[in-house]
Formats: sequence, C-alpha cells, structure tokens
Amino acid sequence: MSEKNKLDLEVQYPDERLEKTITPELVERWVHGALFAPAELTVRFVGEEEGRTLNREYRAKDYATNVLTFAYNEGETIADDEPTRADIVLCIDVLEREAAEQEKTVEEHAAHLVVHGVLHAQGYDHEHDEDADEMEQLERDIMEALGYPDPYPE
Repeated sequence: MSEKNKLDLEVQYPDERLEKTITPELVERWVHGALFAPAELTVRFVGEEEGRTLNREYRAKDYATNVLTFAYNEGETIADDEPTRADIVLCIDVLEREAAEQEKTVEEHAAHLVVHGVLHAQGYDHEHDEDADEMEQLERDIMEALGYPDPYPE
C-alpha cells in the first residue's frame, strides 16, 4: 500500500445485526476505494436510537439518518503526510429501510454510504449543485471500480 492511501481503520458494531455480513474486510475495501490520502477512520454501525441521538446532538435534527461523518480536521489545511481523521456512523435501521425502498441489497447500500462518508471526511460535500454533481460522479466512479451498480440510477 502506498503512503498516499495509508489507512488506520477501526470498524465497530455496537449493534451487531450486520457484523457477520458487512465484515471489517469488506468495509476496508470500500474505504480504500474512496481514499485519496492517508486516514485514521472509525466506521461504526449503530441502531436507530444512537443514530437519532447523534443526529440530534450534532446536527439539531431529531431523527436517525443513514450516515453521519465527523471529520476532525475539517476546514484545516492538511499536510500531504498528515492523515484525515474522522468517524463515520451508519444507522442500520435507516440503511436497511432505504436499501429496500431503493431495491438495492444491504451490501450495495452500505458500500455506497461508506464511500459517501469517506468522501465527506476528505472534504467533499453536496451543499451546492456543482459540488453535489462532482461528489455524485466520484461516488459513481468509485462504486463502479468496486464492482457495484450506479448508486444514483436515473
């Protein structure tokens, strides 16, 4: 592995429902697919209660959302050899519900949400149309490279 993509990854399953199907090895593959710089990341799979609490406390929104990214060096200028540091939290209940609604497998949707969270950790966002277009195209390219279908089908 190149220094560019050096990764220190911790995968946590306080809610164990996906622990056997969404393995740390699978998560690491997805993270590497979206990683453009060294990183220290935690990916955490939580239930609806923890997801809702985190969204309420940090975003003032009182519902569980699919993925939250807490980028600890957001807005800072990061040296080339300094890692991106972030926690990425996926709410299993929302992930499973959205996968069913979008007629995707849980694995496909989890892969997309991890890729999305890793891009956020590296400073990508979708606040403006131009930024959203760039981020969505990156997600499409990364998902294709990982062998998954387009996460944004027309």
